[in-house]
Amino acid sequence: IIHRTSLGCYERTLAYLIEEYAGALPTWMAPEQVRFLPVTDRAADYCAAAAKALEAQDFRVEVDYRNEKIGKKIRDAQMEKVPYMVVVGDRDMENGTVSPRHRAEGDLGAMTMDELGLKQRLAQEGYTLIDRDTAKDPAEKQTLMHQALSCGTFLTSSNAISKDGQLVNIDGMGNRVAAMCYGPRQVVVIAGMNKVLGTLDDAIARARNIAAPANAQRFGIKTPCGLTGQCGDCTSPDCICSYVVVTRYSMVHERIKVILVGEDLGL
Repeated sequence: IIHRTSLGCYERTLAYLIEEYAGALPTWMAPEQVRFLPVTDRAADYCAAAAKALEAQDFRVEVDYRNEKIGKKIRDAQMEKVPYMVVVGDRDMENGTVSPRHRAEGDLGAMTMDELGLKQRLAQEGYTLIDRDTAKDPAEKQTLMHQALSCGTFLTSSNAISKDGQLVNIDGMGNRVAAMCYGPRQVVVIAGMNKVLGTLDDAIARARNIAAPANAQRFGIKTPCGLTGQCGDCTSPDCICSYVVVTRYSMVHERIKVILVGEDLGL
């Protein structure tokens, strides 16, 4: 008797698929397709109603009601390979919106400057913007990144901030942290309260285990953290953690200004 099959029993088929997709099953196959993540308890009912609406369309949906910080909820969902996460905060409820994230692409609208609409407003006011995202090719992008190092005002966020005011930032190419250290006449850091942690160690842990993996997934970078959602302390060719910079003091008086926004913003 000759027996041949590309896929055998049910269990063997599942094992093959899990290995083939490294646990990140396609959305149509995933046992949980969407997970709602309320930022606070106030958003729980809103999430439940939205989840019910998706379930009515035959989506497989869960709501994370745990009393945990939103960063942990996002990290756990990414670790569990949930295809889509939907973050809901007070502003979403006010506007009747949600903030979806994809496990690989992240939230393309989650960057603090874009979320605030600051770049668009500055352009409307007639300011000259040096924005690498407007580059038409890699060569132009490099040119813009070099120009930014000698600009008048460098706008950025911070991956994390300790309660005593130390800024923690991780960078791949180093252009962002370089500009924060030296070059532009002034640096304006805009960050949400989700970036503020207790100790310096807590801030570094957030930058490595939340911000870096989320950015790797957002850009589709195949690092260990991009695949697992957790820092692998790698030195792979695509590593985006080439530079870890702690800014504890500005030698030039008032060169670095930090604006904290009283809500969750950015990665």
